[in-house]
Parts: sequence; structure tokens; C-alpha cells
Amino acid sequence: MAKRDYYEVLGVDRGAAEGDLKKAYRRLAMKFHPDRNPDDKNAEEKFKEASEAYEVLTDPDKRAAYDRFGHDGLDPNQAGGFGGQGNFGDIFGDVFGDIFGGSRGAGGGRSGPARGSDLRFNMSLSLEQAVSGDTVEVRIPVLATCQECDGSGAAEGSSPVTCTDCNGVGQIRVSQGFFSLQQTCPRCRGSGTMITDPCRKCGGAGRVERNKALSVKVPPGVDSGDRIRLSGEGEAGPHGGPSGDLYVQIEVKDHPIFVRDGRNLFCEVPVSFPDAALGGELEVPTLDGRVKLKVPAETQTGKVFRLRGKGVTQVRGTGVGDLLCKVVIETPVKLTDRQKDLMNELKQSLGESIKHSPREKSWFDGVKNFFDGLK
Repeated sequence: MAKRDYYEVLGVDRGAAEGDLKKAYRRLAMKFHPDRNPDDKNAEEKFKEASEAYEVLTDPDKRAAYDRFGHDGLDPNQAGGFGGQGNFGDIFGDVFGDIFGGSRGAGGGRSGPARGSDLRFNMSLSLEQAVSGDTVEVRIPVLATCQECDGSGAAEGSSPVTCTDCNGVGQIRVSQGFFSLQQTCPRCRGSGTMITDPCRKCGGAGRVERNKALSVKVPPGVDSGDRIRLSGEGEAGPHGGPSGDLYVQIEVKDHPIFVRDGRNLFCEVPVSFPDAALGGELEVPTLDGRVKLKVPAETQTGKVFRLRGKGVTQVRGTGVGDLLCKVVIETPVKLTDRQKDLMNELKQSLGESIKHSPREKSWFDGVKNFFDGLK
């Protein structure tokens, strides 16, 4: 049976770079891998076909010969059987080294100590703290390096010994059907060493649980959803590995007066009926203190006044936002009899004049037109 074109097998063009070949092979190998398709001979054949194509096209000499002469230009002892100079285990490990539990360092040896995990801490702030910035003291539960063994995990006077399973390499070869794989040694977990006399304080883990006290500097202008990264303040790495990072997630609590939207602040200002009708001057709170707000005569409810520069300077941005004050006219309550009489006198004096309530007249006209249209 004639072999298919290798480029066609991988689904790439003839000028494909090595990175494109690797991506194409990874996709096909993941799809047709024998472990994912047990007892499927067709999938196994497709997997072998893709592997053969990848081995040839990633070898510069074999690829040059194939491009010039096709399948006839290849040594049958080297192409297709994985029995020549090419080592299929190395090819598969290069593409899928991390899928079966390990990653390889240079030359296939063990890598250095693993990095510790990153941590997340949720911090609630008041609006004032978020806008002006603050330094907040927190206590974080972490896995820290054991001081007694200095993170080695070995008891005082002893030290880790070479792993007997991998001979210190940190990886072992495992047979997977017709090929072999390199994966992290399960006994030493890639470190290449074992602990025969564990530290009594950490039990050989090299890390202990403790609460770490930190001062978190909150920059001015942070908002809900922002994160502050503290490098190296996460969990300590196993066996003396580097520490991870701590990410402080900001959540700004609701404020009783202000609502924030980006760099602007909003608030509602209750205005009495006489002040709205006759005009007046009110004190309005801001994050910097109180300011005077002049309310002109005949102000309507819903009117918004802008106080420039009384908003927020965002942590990533320039310029200060504004404070937007929305007028809410407050209807008098718990009136005395005298006050009710005065209100009735005012009502009668206003009568049905359009000039006193232009919006009321236009609204009722709109309602009338609406119902007339339904007839």
C-alpha cells in the first residue's frame, strides 16, 4: 500500500516551520494516541503514520532527501520503523513531555526545585481607603520554609540521598506499547533525592504552616477587581524551591453616600420644596470635606450638578474625576394644620396656570393623545 505524503498526513504545507510541525503532530497524537483509543487499530495506524511523518520532517537531512526524492529518498532502516538513528521516545518526550507528569531539563535531566504555589487574599477596603491609598496590615496562612532543616526536609546531621529509582536524574523511562516515555520519577518527584531521616518538625516536607504578617501598600485609586502582586510572598517551594507570589484581590465596600463609576462619584442630594422653588445654598459632602452647592430657583428633581475635581484619580490613569450630585426634591411630611392651610392657599393661587407647571401640562397632553390614538 502506497504511503501518503508526509505533509498531507500532518496537514501542513511544504514550507511549514518546525513549530508548525510540532503543533500539527501534537494535535494528531492527542487525537489518535493508543491510550485514548484502546483496541482501535485504525487510530493506532494513524498515530504511527503521524509519528513517522513528524520524525522525518523534523530531521533536516531526512526532510531534504524526502523533499527531493519522496519516500524513495529515505533509508528504510531509518524512516518508518523508528529503529535507526532517530529515537522515537525522545521525539514523543519533546512534544508531550509534560502530559505524562514531568518536564525535562536540558539533556533530559532533572529540573531544579519546584516553585511554590501562588496565593490569593481577598481584601475589603472602604471607599476612602481605595481613593486615598493606605497601608493595611494582614496575616496570611502560608506554607513557609522549615527553619529547623532549612527546607531540605532532612533531620539535623543528615542530608538527602540519591534516589534509588532514577539514580538522581529525576526522571525514569516507562514503556508505553511500542515506544518508551520519559516521565517524572514518582519516588522523588523529580528532585533526584530521597530523605531517609526526615526532619521532626516538618516530617520531611521541608515546609511548615504558619501565619505570615505583611504590610500591604494600597496605591491611591484602586477599585474592585484590581489586584496587587507581592512577589515571593506566596507559599515556599518544596525542598528549598523559590516561593510563589501573593495576589491581593481588592473589593471596595459600598458607601452610604457615594457610588463610584470609574473616576467619577455620584450622590443624591435631597432638596426641600421651598429651596427648589425659591433657590438656596446647601452643604454637600465630598471625600475632601464639605463644599457649598448653589441651587438656582425653579430647580427640578433629577437635575444633576457637576463638582469638578471632586472625584477620584484612578490608579492607572491621569486626571481627577468629578462628583455628580443629583437633586431629589423632598415632599414635606407630618405637616401641621397651619402648614396644610398654607399649602392649600399655595395650591389655589397656582391654579391651573401652565406657566407654573409646564411639564405637568405637557405630560397630561401626551396621555390624552395616547388614549385618543387607541380609539
